[in-house]
Amino acid sequence: GFNPIIGVLADRTSTRWGKFRPWILITALPLGCVALAAFTTPDFSYSGKVVYAVATYTLLLLFYAGNNLPYSALSGVITGDMSDRNSLSSYRFVAVMFAQFFVQVFMLGIIKSAGGGDKAVGIEKVMTVLAVIGTIMLFITFLTTKERIIPKPEQKSSVKEDLADLVKNRPWVIMLTLTTLVFITLALKGGSYVYYFENYVDKQQLALFIQPILDTLTSTGLNYFGNDPVAAGFGLFNAGGIIFMIIGITLSKGLADKYGKRNIFGIFLFISTVFVLAFYFFPADSISLIFFSQILHGFFYGITIPILWAMIADVADYSEWLNNRRATAIIFSAMMVGLKAGL
Repeated sequence: GFNPIIGVLADRTSTRWGKFRPWILITALPLGCVALAAFTTPDFSYSGKVVYAVATYTLLLLFYAGNNLPYSALSGVITGDMSDRNSLSSYRFVAVMFAQFFVQVFMLGIIKSAGGGDKAVGIEKVMTVLAVIGTIMLFITFLTTKERIIPKPEQKSSVKEDLADLVKNRPWVIMLTLTTLVFITLALKGGSYVYYFENYVDKQQLALFIQPILDTLTSTGLNYFGNDPVAAGFGLFNAGGIIFMIIGITLSKGLADKYGKRNIFGIFLFISTVFVLAFYFFPADSISLIFFSQILHGFFYGITIPILWAMIADVADYSEWLNNRRATAIIFSAMMVGLKAGL
């Protein structure tokens, strides 16, 4: 619920630093502090801890919206060149996938090590480091970016006019529907994988398939999976998908520049869907096919990831052309609502 409010406020922000960069600056430190607070376990009663968790998590969502939405909208005003936007989006999501891979594969081991076996202590220590690094990175983002797409003073509009512009913007309606459906699919897929491994995949064959991989990881000191073949298999299954998503993302810009964002997005989203549908037909003991299909799904879906957000930035350009008013942040905020509604 915070995103539309932040979107409206950000679009009406006017400073010598631009509309969106000031939001990144003023929320950087509060976001780091609240992130640390949300992952700290105070010595309260059970009910006190519940109240603390709700309060700090709500503040975390507020400051995250105040920071992340302007950060996302920044890609629509740093440059008007569509190729540059494809490039920006690709770099961003390569970094996102690296972060996701790091968290899924290494974070639990780091937390256990930092806390000496106590997860609560470990999380607090790790979050302290991450909060400091994140805050510094946000300051760097503010200092090293420039907003070049600046609306003319006569383009001022009311919130009512902005919302009316959205409703009659057909590409925006299409993108909102698409974003919602994509994230419904991602949530269903991610949740289904857990049950797929727990209740369907042949555990004995899974253990035999992943053992050479586990032996290799153990020899390099990365023994974070324990003795549970389902957990280990599921972790490696996700890791394989993420690695090949990263490869797909790196190819996204070149393909989008040459053949168009819409065409590439549609074609490769369809191909990635075929490899998800294939899971329905695999026998429980076909572990190599299951992993191979996940890798190919990750690769082809990875090509589409940056394109979605680059197309949303283009929708802001279209809205300005159609209505002679620019409202970048509210367009991105509405997409965030679609994203969260889908999840």
